Amino acid sequence: MRIHIAAQAIVFTGLGASLFSQAPAPATAPVPAPPAGRGAARGGGRGGAPKQPSAPTPRYPDGHPMLSAPPGQIGYWNSGTGSITGKGGNGLPTNLDVSEVPFQPWAKALFEARAATQSRNDPHVRCTPPGGPRQFHTPFGLLIYEIPEAKRVLVLSGGGPREWRVIYTDGRPHPSGDDVGPTYLGHSVGHWEQDTLVVDTVGFNEKFWMTRSGLPHTEALHLTERISRPDFNTLKYEVTIDDPRTYTKPWSGGHTISWVPNQDFEEYFCQDNNRDMDHMVGK
Repeated sequence: MRIHIAAQAIVFTGLGASLFSQAPAPATAPVPAPPAGRGAARGGGRGGAPKQPSAPTPRYPDGHPMLSAPPGQIGYWNSGTGSITGKGGNGLPTNLDVSEVPFQPWAKALFEARAATQSRNDPHVRCTPPGGPRQFHTPFGLLIYEIPEAKRVLVLSGGGPREWRVIYTDGRPHPSGDDVGPTYLGHSVGHWEQDTLVVDTVGFNEKFWMTRSGLPHTEALHLTERISRPDFNTLKYEVTIDDPRTYTKPWSGGHTISWVPNQDFEEYFCQDNNRDMDHMVGK
């Protein structure tokens, strides 16, 4: 176990060195980040700071948005809030209410059973990675780094077991047949459509809940995510869920995420089957 963890640390350190040494400068001088809102010092916790007036979206020399902090600055996305269902809070106005989600009968029964036990059996509190949309509303922060030279985007989670997800932007296809080994994060390929990063992901296992509310899925899950930064302080996350074994038709939802400037996200580790006792309160 120690050797495995050390190997991961070495790989990640190498990626970080490449990222920060090779990241191109933005097309214009970085715009100073707005001051952190009151309460932001707690880092990607469960509540968002008051929204501040925003600077323009930072961009690379070719004009496409930078989803991370500009060179010389730090910050992270406060991913502790948000849902792909419901229109309240920072949910998108086009979101479905839970009652409108097109469940298959078995999936609706399972979702209701999870709700009735207050999410007692959520694998996330036992330190499993947050796959699919769950990664974008897991507390303790989110970072998105693009490495243009390597043609990939890294999505780093501050909460849970602090895993990272790779989105390949080099035009490769998904693996097929037996080469698709189901995992928590799946296999992701992406491309830019103007100011939006469009990500296609398949190859999920069934060992996690893809949302905090307990929306079910199967290995047939296919996600199309659209990630954009309409201004400096806002990340917009949209996802289309296509899982014919679980839902009668594809459906979409999303939410916005606020930027926390001038801070790194908190040190938070959930490893070796630790238990999140504060949330083990189900019936």
